[in-house]
Amino acid sequence: MSTLRALAKAQALAAGVAQPVATVRHLHLSDRPLVLVPLTMAGEANAPLAALVGDAPDAARLLIVPQPRNRDQRFAFAAELAGIVLPYLDSFRGDTEAVAVDRGRDVRHRYVDAPQLVVPNPGGVTFLRLFGRSTRFRRTDGDYPVHPAVPLLGRWLTFFAERAEQPGSSALLALTDALTLHWATGQSAVEDQHLPAVLGWLDPPPGLTVAQAAARAEDPACCPPAGPATDPEFDNRVLVSPSDAYADAADAGLARRSAYAELELALRGQLAPTWELVWRGLGLLAALPPGARVAGRWAGDRDAFTGHAEHVDAGGGPQPRRDGAVAAAVRLHRLERAAASYAVQRAYDDPLVMAEHRLTGEAFAGDVTLADPARVDDTGKRPVLRPRIQVVTTEPVAVPLGAVLYSPARPGQKARVVFLTPAADGKTEVVLELSGGMGRGLTAPPGTVPEVGERLCLTTLSDGFLPAGSFPTPEETPWTHGGPPAAPVLSDPAPGPGPGPAAGPADGDPAEEWA
Repeated sequence: MSTLRALAKAQALAAGVAQPVATVRHLHLSDRPLVLVPLTMAGEANAPLAALVGDAPDAARLLIVPQPRNRDQRFAFAAELAGIVLPYLDSFRGDTEAVAVDRGRDVRHRYVDAPQLVVPNPGGVTFLRLFGRSTRFRRTDGDYPVHPAVPLLGRWLTFFAERAEQPGSSALLALTDALTLHWATGQSAVEDQHLPAVLGWLDPPPGLTVAQAAARAEDPACCPPAGPATDPEFDNRVLVSPSDAYADAADAGLARRSAYAELELALRGQLAPTWELVWRGLGLLAALPPGARVAGRWAGDRDAFTGHAEHVDAGGGPQPRRDGAVAAAVRLHRLERAAASYAVQRAYDDPLVMAEHRLTGEAFAGDVTLADPARVDDTGKRPVLRPRIQVVTTEPVAVPLGAVLYSPARPGQKARVVFLTPAADGKTEVVLELSGGMGRGLTAPPGTVPEVGERLCLTTLSDGFLPAGSFPTPEETPWTHGGPPAAPVLSDPAPGPGPGPAAGPADGDPAEEWA
């Protein structure tokens, strides 16, 4: 936890209301997200009990599994869920746009928009990941076949769960994480995973204080948990009777229909409060203006959606159960690069986030007191434009001479530290030499060089391109890390008839003997 966030949480506790830790919204919000509130049976590994699904506050559809331990009912639930999710995904596969690649020498196409799934908390993301893993490999023929839409649903749920691991992605949002990214509450990180408690700090119900709203959030009668596991007391007190009655009914007669209706009423009452809270939370996020770089990250989500849709259309296989050594290394490297880029972009978009870096010495702000926009450096083979400016700051400057700094106002421009001079009243004079972002001529276009009196923030954080690392191909990977098997060193064959000691197994494949 950063110093500023810890301070904000202390202020939230003292003031009795959540404190903002962002001035802009750092994620994309779809005009038509698909909200999914899952519910699983307590004590069972990913046994779906019910789900409330829909793309509008008044369009909720309730899906239930009367007997979560029953395999046929679970996959019937998956088929019913696929009947909602897959058409929603297909609705974004209409219009495409051309994107220039290879420096404009070629183009590729991607969808102009992409779907967005929203769940109440990270437990919902885990549910989708596990449910996707349990369905994407199911067969549609042979023994125990499932509906053809079930494995396709599993592949798409796995796609969204993997995108949720990508820093900066908005394809699958856990609402509690999205809210606490922008506001700090006066409670612990564990309590921040409880959506009613978070919204009690952000937007308490009318007539209630934050303390009263927090107490109300802990009352299962007012705010039933959808975490997504149920409360065991709820299972014993409410679900046991209609569930047993449904199981005991011999056919789809009156007794079974009555038990099903009772289950449906109980589960809707359990999920409906969370459903309403999710849409309230989305409304709070929508009130924030989006950051300047949010659209670029959403374009990455649209690229990923387009790529996976093309993979599915081409008959590609499901995601593997586990990555190989090279694939795992590539994936980790990609996530690390995305995390670094996301941290920089958030700081560039938001002064409150940049303030955290100013506390650590990675950035400082000051006023431009001198500027020489026409300075030309002619010491090289040809003269180049190298303006200099002087920035006076009252903040500590923890960068050495020669360090390259960047400004969020002009991210394509580099500022090299030439002089650091202590001044009166604890101030520091920083002389910077500018390069880049001013065209190719010897005259700087207006606005490309900071003017005297401009307030400037300078940081060591760079939003420049991060090149990808190089990894061996599977053929070049050692056998110890999943590559091709090493050729065994075999002894000379023994004399005499028949195969010697170096012979392989009966099928003649020595690799099997040494695997």
